[in-house]
Amino acid sequence: SHTIARQFFFILSGQAVIEVDGRVVELSEGQGLEIAPGQAHQFRNDADSEVHFLVISRPSTRGDRIDSLEPLT
Repeated sequence: SHTIARQFFFILSGQAVIEVDGRVVELSEGQGLEIAPGQAHQFRNDADSEVHFLVISRPSTRGDRIDSLEPLT
């Protein structure tokens, strides 16, 4: 998670899974998801093909990351 940064993930092609606070969200081409500050999240590609995506963070996530001690799933 991030203390201050808000992020937006947008899928250009392929499929991705984002787990947010224990909730699994599947995204396909043309779909996006906003992650608010403080929300534990993990982006992953569970498919056999590549995923191309954009991630926009505001402000920067540099120095703003809080690592979880355990995997989300």
